[in-house]
Amino acid sequence: MAYWLLKSEPDAFSIDDLERAHRSLWDGVRNYQARNFLRSMQPGDLAFFYHSSTEPPGVVGLCKVVRTGVPDPTQFDPHSEYHDPAAEPENPRWWTVEVEFARRFGHMVSLETLRQTFTPDELWVVRRGNRLSVMPVSEEAARRILELAGEAVGSP
Repeated sequence: MAYWLLKSEPDAFSIDDLERAHRSLWDGVRNYQARNFLRSMQPGDLAFFYHSSTEPPGVVGLCKVVRTGVPDPTQFDPHSEYHDPAAEPENPRWWTVEVEFARRFGHMVSLETLRQTFTPDELWVVRRGNRLSVMPVSEEAARRILELAGEAVGSP
């Protein structure tokens, strides 16, 4: 099992939205490095759900990857802001995963707390200028984030 961090603006899609829906595609990613991370995910991987572009930003819960290798349907939708006219159904450019709600943390682990706890090499989200919406998290960093959230380590 691998660990990831998925960033979303709560106005667009929040942990509340995922909890209500239970499952959702993580669509609309239009960065090649982030897309490649999505393509590396496997069913059963866990992802920290991070609220960005809010005050304060931070990790609010966990979701689980349940399906991988899914062509992002927004690339084919001419009415979507994520439409890619160069993408074709027989040759997709953008891929995504389906995630399901795992749990909400009792309290947010703020970006400020993450910056005080991790170096930029330990956790990419604390790197200055990092705008990736999908990034890997090491097992050690995942354990420490769970501890900061007051969550039992090892219980997804």
